[in-house]
Amino acid sequence: MAKPANSRSVQKRRTDPRRSARRGSSRAPTEIDKGVGETIRKLRTERNLTLAELGSALGISHQQLQKYETGANRLSAGMLHAVATVFNVPIDALYDGVRQSGSERTKNPADELRRECAYFIDRTKSKTTLHQMAKVLKAIASA
Repeated sequence: MAKPANSRSVQKRRTDPRRSARRGSSRAPTEIDKGVGETIRKLRTERNLTLAELGSALGISHQQLQKYETGANRLSAGMLHAVATVFNVPIDALYDGVRQSGSERTKNPADELRRECAYFIDRTKSKTTLHQMAKVLKAIASA
């Protein structure tokens, strides 16, 4: 019985070590991936979220989130967007832990506090509580 003509080429594609090595190396996490992961961990711990809680909000397992945080796995553009949405921060804020052009990115500590305040305000569902928060913020800002 004769084999189909294309079975040999399919087998060859699966076992060609040059092909898998090329794919693996181009997809390996970089220092940028590690920096983004560190920033995600920092944001998660600042908000007292567990790996399981944040993973659930993102629709991934806590193990996968841990791989992202350690830089073992790369984040897709879609996942970066989802993380930024959950934390209510702009996507570029996820790159705060990344060095750019050999120098540390200048950070304004007030910007981080503004993002943190925005996160908690965004999570508040009660209109009454939001009014109270607005009053407190107005009083503090005018002092």
